[in-house]
Amino acid sequence: MSTATEVTEFEEVKVGDKIPDVVLMEGQADYGKPEPVNLAEVCKGKKVAIFAVPGAFTPGCSKSHLPSFITAQDDLKKKGVDLTICVATNDAYVMEAWGRTSGGADAGIMFLSDGDAELTRKLGLSIEGGILVRSKRYSLIADDGVVSHYFSSAEQSSDTWAPNVLASL
Repeated sequence: MSTATEVTEFEEVKVGDKIPDVVLMEGQADYGKPEPVNLAEVCKGKKVAIFAVPGAFTPGCSKSHLPSFITAQDDLKKKGVDLTICVATNDAYVMEAWGRTSGGADAGIMFLSDGDAELTRKLGLSIEGGILVRSKRYSLIADDGVVSHYFSSAEQSSDTWAPNVLASL
């Protein structure tokens, strides 16, 4: 008897795609019950920067990718970005703790858990294997729920950092 779960393969996200209608989880302070957040609803009528990392608290994510977005919040807002969201496949409690301890939450970044990797898979950016499905590193801008800019880490991780995103806006 096989216990393997079949995974549907999706094409990698591209400019012009709609943000998937998925529910992510937002951790709450003091170990409160995580709250559901419909990503498509959050993006409706707004310009949203979304960036994903392979894992919260990991070196590259904590030393480079996340800090680039923390320091860029004012500049992103000047370019019309209403909200910045950080996504990882870690659970909501880990994402809340990372947002709180990194200073990202204080900077106004929303930290969302894609614990079942539904978003990550629908964007065609999952790294399957092992116990935890990880997300490839990426950034994108969604205008009213449609991807207007997409930044892949296929060439270099730094292609997904905030300065590169800002340069294209």
